[in-house]
Amino acid sequence: MNAQDYGKVAVLFGGRSAEREVSLKSGGMVLRALQGRGVDAHAFDPRERDLAALIAGRFDRVFIALHGRYGEDGTIQGALELLGIPYTGSGVLASALAMDKWRTKLVWQSAGIPTPRYELLGAHSDLAAVVARLGLPLMVKPANEGSSIGMSKVRAAGAMEEAYALAANYDSVVLAEQFIEGIELTAGVLGGEALPLIKLETPRDFYDYAAKYLADDTRYIIPCGLAPEAEAAVQRQVLAAFAALGCRGWGRVDLMLDAAGRPWFIEVNTSPGMTDHSLVPMAARHIGLSFEDLVLRILELAHVG
Repeated sequence: MNAQDYGKVAVLFGGRSAEREVSLKSGGMVLRALQGRGVDAHAFDPRERDLAALIAGRFDRVFIALHGRYGEDGTIQGALELLGIPYTGSGVLASALAMDKWRTKLVWQSAGIPTPRYELLGAHSDLAAVVARLGLPLMVKPANEGSSIGMSKVRAAGAMEEAYALAANYDSVVLAEQFIEGIELTAGVLGGEALPLIKLETPRDFYDYAAKYLADDTRYIIPCGLAPEAEAAVQRQVLAAFAALGCRGWGRVDLMLDAAGRPWFIEVNTSPGMTDHSLVPMAARHIGLSFEDLVLRILELAHVG
């Protein structure tokens, strides 16, 4: 497509979620990339401007660079559906499912996609019993946040109460999840194909917010070190996990590879980061796709319904 073929484009970023700061970085880079390629792209922050302004703008397409609630959970997707404006990424149902880590697991379990064992936690949960059933270490996380916000790796039973309180500060639904010892991998998905796998290594306790966005000692290893046939097998399972939720367009699937080489799927990001630390642009570069070309390809995949 030529730049003018995209029409007038709104880049949605910022928003009201706990991931606002990351979204501002992502959206700023996307906006500059589009404008640099001659696309008539405009910044639009839903925290500062309402839907009436979006309607008044008469946009032909929307690039969603929002992360977290109100941007990645189906809400803005539903509004754009009603307005009939093509938008990037997954639709309403898939976005809502992928944002909810508990319901993602329910779908994956029913579809035979391997995912770590888990339990829901509440204010009256017997945390010691949960530890006994799931074992240590384990991850405690809010079900509806991204960027590892509110997440803790629990190594001792006595740390469970504090980990639960942190997660519950962000969401009423909290998961305790079996920790899979092994290799941490992530796979970008673009237009129905899995991008090369990236192996993640951090000296921190886990790949947390700081490791993702602030640290300079996080290692991103690509090629990931798997034999080509093994990587291809994981990529096929990545696409199956992505499809099981009904996702489309682009996204990122996070997983662990255990000591036996078996993948365990953790979550899907339907509006992944597009910052200088972000993983999908990194994988795209590995196959010769520049950041600008990646952004244009994502925008080209935008549609309604």
